[in-house]
Amino acid sequence: MKRITFMITVALVGWLSLTAGVREDFKANPKLSANNYQAYPDKALPAIPAAPAGYEPFFINHYGRHGSRWLINEKKYTYPLQMLEIGERNGQLTPRGQQVLDILRQVHEASRGRLGELSDIGHEQHQGIARRMFQNFPQVFKDGAPVNARSTVVIRCILSMQNEVDVLASLNPRLNITTDASEATMYYMNYNDTVIKPLRAKMAPLREQYMNKWLNPKHMLKKLFKDQKFARDSVTDARKMMLYLMEVTGNMQSHHQFENVDLYDLFSADDIYSVWRYNNLYWYTASGETPLTQNRVDYMEANLLRNFIEDADRATTTDSSTPGASLRFGHESVVLPLCCLMGLNGADYRTTDVETLDQHWQTYKIFPMAANIQFIYFRKAGSDDVLMLPLLNENVATLPVQTDVAPFYHWTDVRDYFIDKLSRQPIVIN
Repeated sequence: MKRITFMITVALVGWLSLTAGVREDFKANPKLSANNYQAYPDKALPAIPAAPAGYEPFFINHYGRHGSRWLINEKKYTYPLQMLEIGERNGQLTPRGQQVLDILRQVHEASRGRLGELSDIGHEQHQGIARRMFQNFPQVFKDGAPVNARSTVVIRCILSMQNEVDVLASLNPRLNITTDASEATMYYMNYNDTVIKPLRAKMAPLREQYMNKWLNPKHMLKKLFKDQKFARDSVTDARKMMLYLMEVTGNMQSHHQFENVDLYDLFSADDIYSVWRYNNLYWYTASGETPLTQNRVDYMEANLLRNFIEDADRATTTDSSTPGASLRFGHESVVLPLCCLMGLNGADYRTTDVETLDQHWQTYKIFPMAANIQFIYFRKAGSDDVLMLPLLNENVATLPVQTDVAPFYHWTDVRDYFIDKLSRQPIVIN
């Protein structure tokens, strides 16, 4: 018995040490736990590394998520509000519970007619990204350089695109900018891959199992309700309330009106970690390259990756000295599987071990609001060798490709890797 207890203790200590990094991140900034509701981390971005001697940037290949938005599903605002109103009618709210109810009423009222829309902060995020893109790579945006911007047909994405191109046009009015948002390009901008729908559906029982295992709403209920028996009897689904309230809390950072409203005290450090951990599992099974879904789901972005290659081929073989930029604007549900398909920063991590997933694969490092992938292409006079620098959220990223010019890559090597990866798309077995 002593030996078994010792082994369990060692395993627990090992797990805690491996997850300590993520927990420390959340301790320093609990807003990171918001997953896809995290505001764009544009403070203190690192400097772009200097290119090898003689190389200058000439082309940018890009896919960006829309900026910060309002929640899409109104129930995420109204369900916690309705549960707290039951407590208010029965005199069962704590003073903090009453404060939270008042805040939720304000947030819900402000969201009316704006579900899913770009927020004020969302506009600013894309303006900043465009400004830094221009400042970091001015050679790409010379007079007459073509900037081909495309968006999905969703208004928050169109507005995100417009914010970026407006800034670029203000910095150089002589750019040749075109914009588009059409069903004609949705086959690669946000492809509806019918193969993955049943694969994702099969993950529902697994997700529910771990939601029930990991989520414990007791701390939250004690913060909000005076009598815990009343809370247990009155709150129809406390775990759902916990998830929704965490999403509302995390999304506060998307609005100037609410960015200083802090509801994280409603949750313990373990609660914050556990809700993130559950959402991390959700996104992995929905977008990751995992045997749980036959390593197939991230191939939903195969058309988009091919478009990246095609645009790069045109830019690297053109006679023009300034091929410019190819800018695409869409969703986190595209950025995440695209990162996995590319293997960007190890996002193609494969596992069936749900218990240790959080140690190796973390959503908050991939797709905040306004998340973006930028491939910056460089060349030098007299050489056919094109170098590429991959950026994820304006930070230097890595690819699973050998290079002797790190953090840069020879584009031909990356291109070959992508084409080989696309040729190995799994055949789904029903």
